[in-house]
Amino acid sequence: MKITTTHNDLLERLQTVARVASTRSAIQALSGVQISAGPEGVELRATDMEIGLRTPLAAEVERPGEVVLPARLLLEIVRRLGGAAVELELRPEHQDVEIVSGTARFQVRTLRAEDFPLLPSTDGEHTVAMPAQAFTETINRVSRSASRDETRPILTGVLVSVDGPSLRMVATDSYRLSVKQTQLETAIANGFEANVPARALEELGRLVTTGTETITIGVTANQVIFHIGNVVLSSRLIDGQFPNHSQLIPEAFDHELTVETTEILEVVERISLMAQKNAPLRLSFTPGELRVSAQTPDVGEASDVLPIPFTGEPFEIGFNAEFLTAGLQSAGSPQVILKLISPLRPGLIESADGSGFLYLIMPIRLNV
Repeated sequence: MKITTTHNDLLERLQTVARVASTRSAIQALSGVQISAGPEGVELRATDMEIGLRTPLAAEVERPGEVVLPARLLLEIVRRLGGAAVELELRPEHQDVEIVSGTARFQVRTLRAEDFPLLPSTDGEHTVAMPAQAFTETINRVSRSASRDETRPILTGVLVSVDGPSLRMVATDSYRLSVKQTQLETAIANGFEANVPARALEELGRLVTTGTETITIGVTANQVIFHIGNVVLSSRLIDGQFPNHSQLIPEAFDHELTVETTEILEVVERISLMAQKNAPLRLSFTPGELRVSAQTPDVGEASDVLPIPFTGEPFEIGFNAEFLTAGLQSAGSPQVILKLISPLRPGLIESADGSGFLYLIMPIRLNV
C-alpha cells in the first residue's frame, strides 16, 4: 500500500475515527485505525466492537492495500507534521508504514491486520431518512440520563422509537428518566424501535454538522447503521426489555408550578456548590417562595430564595444536585413546569413550550 494525501484532510479524518478506537481491549488491533486503499479510493476505519466508524479519505492511491496502525499514535504524529502533503507507504519486509511529510520521516510498526474485525454492511434491513438536526437535538436532551454502569447494560442505551410523524427517545439510569417526543415535518413510513448505546448516539451528535440536513438510519436484528454524508457510523443494539417509561411517571401531581428556567437554574447551580460528597440539594416550598439550600459537613452551607407560585402546606424535598441541574439544562424552554407530589415521591420537570420534554427525578430522603 502506498498513498499520498493532504495533511489537513488526513488530520481531520483521523480526529474523527480515533475517537472510536478502543483504549482498553486486549486485542491490539482494536486500538488501531485501518487504512484501506483500493480502486474506489481510501477509507479509514475504527471500532471497539460496540461502535464502528468508517470515513473516506481523499488520496492518490499509488499501490492498493490494507494496514492497521495505532490510532492515537498516528493521530499525534500527523498532528505535528509540518508538510502540506503526507505519504504513507507499507513496508512489508519491515512490518511498518513509513510516513513522510516535508522533512519529517516516521516508521510506525503495524498491528495485526487479521485481528481487525469486519465492520457491518453499510445498509440495514430497512432504512429511513431523518432530519439531522431534529434527531441530534433529541439526543442532546435525553442522553445524559442513560446509565454509565456497564453491569446494567439495558440502561446504558437510549430507546429510540420512530412511528409516523413522531420521534421519541427515552433514557434512564433508574434515578432519573428523560423522555423527548419530537414531531417530524414528514411522516416516516417504516418506523422502528431500538435500544441504541448512548455512546453511539453521542458520537453521532458530534458527526452531524450545521450543514447536515439528513441522516439515513438502517436497522438490522442487532445493528443500527447511520449515514451522515459520506461517513458511516454503526453500533450494536442492546438486547433486553427496556423499562416501560409510561408506567414510571405518576398519573397525577398535587402541585404544578410554572417557573422561569434561567432563574431557577441559576439558583440551583449556585447553591449546588455546597452540595458536595453526595449531600442533597434541599428545596423547601412555602406559600409564594422556594428556598434552595445545601450543607456539606466540613465544607460549608448556602441558601437562596426564589419567588414561586406555590400554595398549600409547606414541604421540603431533596434531590441530587447534579441530576436536578441536568434536568433543568435539558428542558430547552424559557419556562419549566415543576410537578410535585410529596417529599418521598418523584418530581417531574416538563418543558412549558410544548416541545415534549419530560424529566422524572427520584427524591433523596432527607434527615431532619
